[in-house]
Amino acid sequence: MINFDAFQLHPKVAAGVSAAGYTTPTPIQTRAIPMVMQGRDVMGLAQTGTGKTAAFGLPILHRLMQGPRGHVRALVIAPTRELAEQIHQSISSLGAQTRLRGLTVYGGVGINPQVEKLRRGAEIVVACPGRLLDHIGQGTIDLSRLEVLVLDEADQMFDMGFFPDIRRILKSLPRQRQTLLFSATMPEEIRKLAHEVLSDPATVQVGTVAPAVTVSHALYPVEQHLKTPLLLELLQHTDTESVLVFTRTKHRAKRLGEQLGKAGYRAASLQGNLSQNRRQEALNGFRSGTFQILVATDIAARGIDVSQVSHVINYDIPDTPEAYIHRIGRTGRAARSGDAFTLVTGEDAGMVRSIEKVLGAALERRLLAGFDYSVVAPPRAEGPAGRPRRAAPVSAKENAAGQPRRAGDSPRPGRGGKGGGRGRSASGRSRRGTGNNQPSKGLEK
Repeated sequence: MINFDAFQLHPKVAAGVSAAGYTTPTPIQTRAIPMVMQGRDVMGLAQTGTGKTAAFGLPILHRLMQGPRGHVRALVIAPTRELAEQIHQSISSLGAQTRLRGLTVYGGVGINPQVEKLRRGAEIVVACPGRLLDHIGQGTIDLSRLEVLVLDEADQMFDMGFFPDIRRILKSLPRQRQTLLFSATMPEEIRKLAHEVLSDPATVQVGTVAPAVTVSHALYPVEQHLKTPLLLELLQHTDTESVLVFTRTKHRAKRLGEQLGKAGYRAASLQGNLSQNRRQEALNGFRSGTFQILVATDIAARGIDVSQVSHVINYDIPDTPEAYIHRIGRTGRAARSGDAFTLVTGEDAGMVRSIEKVLGAALERRLLAGFDYSVVAPPRAEGPAGRPRRAAPVSAKENAAGQPRRAGDSPRPGRGGKGGGRGRSASGRSRRGTGNNQPSKGLEK
């Protein structure tokens, strides 16, 4: 097994690796770093949590130690603000002794501080597509001497509709450059983009569509209106450290976070309507253990890297098997064990089969002892000819049952339903004070 010394990184870059305490590269680092250092274009297929940030970050730092300073030589494009910050922090940490300068460029914050940092000179820019196009349009960023382009999480950028922006950005870049494209999956659209932007690429494929072996999976069949009571019961009877809960919509994430808070849990939600400062507060609080539970949507959670997530709970089943792999990849990291629970309704049977096909095994079905599955859904009022009447304000009890709201429903969150008190584990220990997250020490930042 090789160590980082084998890559013969610049001494100041190697010093950053040593300072972080890393000796053995991950599989994607072992395979990708030599290719990138040779100057080749690379198509990398790898899940979140495999160490791919360092797989491109270290060779970029090594390359930029030679040549001029003071202008943008490397550009990393990422789909979300959180991931952009994460990449920037990781590269900055590994390059702490290089004196190379970097900055993040994304919307939701003032543009002037970014303009000022660009004027002062930066060699590495990590950007989200929309704000990067703003800078290009205003002439506040000079990419004419760019040497390396990285497109990270390409499949997520496609899902978020960023490909037209990416193609506009590419027109502003030098044709002679090294391009690295990383994606967790390889749908046809990503293959087409790779063909457009990569020249004779080396393909590095590690653990494609395969969950961490340290994660155990379980399905909890339940009616839609009983999801929230069941979630509260699960939290009471499960020994959790920190829990990441996924919902399908940002509105449900916000409501569920409020319900968990009223049930006595230290909970926060991460969803698209939050300001950048509020999003960062939620993430930092989850990392530090201030919040034991973080409720998030797929897009809002992209880039979350917390090493001690003990449980991922899918309140809503994801839309694709790949999304399931992404979600559960946030537990069982760094050789720790983790659990992935998914609440499923009868309508989810098709997606369950698809996920099981990808995993190559049937998922265990569990029923929670003592939980009353017989509670019926509250009736819905009907108007003339059987048409649903515009919904009246929903009671706290109905909210707690997780009944989906329609336009016109009351926005008031419920209190959490069954078990909505202080939440205790089977051992009787309070679940409110168990969070003990520490910042991740892995190279995938």
